[in-house]
Amino acid sequence: MKKQSLLEQDEWDYLKQHFGLCEHAKTSRLYSVSALDLLDEEICSDYLDRLSLILGSPSKMITASQFLKRYAFLTAAPLLYAMTVYNRDLDFSIENCSLELSLDLPKLEHISLFHVDAVMPDTTIRHVWRDAVIQALFAENIGRLIQVMSKVANVSKLILWENVAVRVFSLYEKRIDETGNQEVLTRAQADFQYLIHHASGALFGEKQNPISRFYNKPTLSSVINSPIRVRKTCCFYYDIASVKEYCSNCPKLRS
Repeated sequence: MKKQSLLEQDEWDYLKQHFGLCEHAKTSRLYSVSALDLLDEEICSDYLDRLSLILGSPSKMITASQFLKRYAFLTAAPLLYAMTVYNRDLDFSIENCSLELSLDLPKLEHISLFHVDAVMPDTTIRHVWRDAVIQALFAENIGRLIQVMSKVANVSKLILWENVAVRVFSLYEKRIDETGNQEVLTRAQADFQYLIHHASGALFGEKQNPISRFYNKPTLSSVINSPIRVRKTCCFYYDIASVKEYCSNCPKLRS
């Protein structure tokens, strides 16, 4: 059984400070758009064109890749953090998300939620609740956007899904690991292993789990003095960087 439970103020403050999450305001900023609207191919194509001008991107393909990197950070990161650390589920259905883009800050600035109530699971059936959270986030939100953007921007779904995967890996391997709470760390290990090894493709809206293929052990890098997980695909960040530079985990640095 589920029961409604608002996040504690410090929990909400953390998600707001670190992931840019906020409650939807009635007055929208320039270029604000409902995530649901982007499932319309014409609206999505027009949005990517406008975003390309702001980013100085040479193509919709590159813009779509950069958009998905940011969108995954603003949706998957706070929801999975809340699921694992707080044992809460926020409504990140695509109908509940508004994208806020500012011309003063040329990127997708944050995601705002129309409804912010949280749900706490019955701990005896947490694995059932966890599947529902994962499916709502990926199959019903991020995965649907990937399908549309892949088509209108002619960009490989592999690139877009790896953009999502690197956000998930970083969340569990770095940010959550910094909590130092043993109960949270135990739950995080279980949730992370499930996401990368056991969650079915259906939970992502795909035939196979689309993020598991990108998981491998970090290896020593000559680029930075620490182990790193090299990407399998390039996200094209270097095409919009003010100074031409590659991501530290870019496969082009090893080719």
